[in-house]
Amino acid sequence: NYTDSPLRAFENELGVQAPVGYWDPLGLGKDGDAEVFRRRRESEIKHGRISMIATIGFMVTSVGYRFPGMLSPYSKVSFEDCRAGLQALGDVPALGWVQIFIFCGLIEGGFLVQDPARGPGDFENGGILGVPNASGPMSDAEGRKRKLNAELANGRLAMVAIMGMLFQNGWIGTVYDEMWGF
Repeated sequence: NYTDSPLRAFENELGVQAPVGYWDPLGLGKDGDAEVFRRRRESEIKHGRISMIATIGFMVTSVGYRFPGMLSPYSKVSFEDCRAGLQALGDVPALGWVQIFIFCGLIEGGFLVQDPARGPGDFENGGILGVPNASGPMSDAEGRKRKLNAELANGRLAMVAIMGMLFQNGWIGTVYDEMWGF
C-alpha cells in the first residue's frame, strides 16, 4: 500500500519537486531511515555546490579565460600556460595539489562542519545558502524554501553537466571552440 510506504517519510523534504516528486529509482531510501536520508542530502548539496563551481570553471577556462599571474612562481608556471579541461591536471605542480587537498580538508573539517541542529547544507559560518557572505539567515521562510529547492535542482543539473563535459573532454578530447560549436 503506497500510503504505508516508508518513502512517504521523505515526500515533504526539500528537493522533492514536481512533476517527479520523491524520486529514488535505486530504492536507497526504502527503509525510511531519516538519518541516512539526511546524510545523503548533505552530500547531495555539497556535491551540487562543488559541481556548480566546477561547471562554470570548466566552461570559462575552455573558452580561453585565465587568471592573470603565476600559478607557481617556483616552477615558473603561469595560469595562461595551463591547458583547459582534463589536460590541466598535469599542468599543476605536485605541491599545488598538496595545497588544494589541504585547503579542501580545512574547509571540510573546520570551516563548514555540518551541525545536526541545522538543516542540511546550512552552516553556522555560512550566509544564505551556505555562501559565507555575512548576509545572515533568511527571514522569509517560503522564499528560503524556494531558493533551497532551486539550489538542489541546479546542483543536480551541474553534477550531470560537469560529468558530461569531463566525459566529452576525456573521450573525444575537445575543449575550446570545438566543444561549444563556435
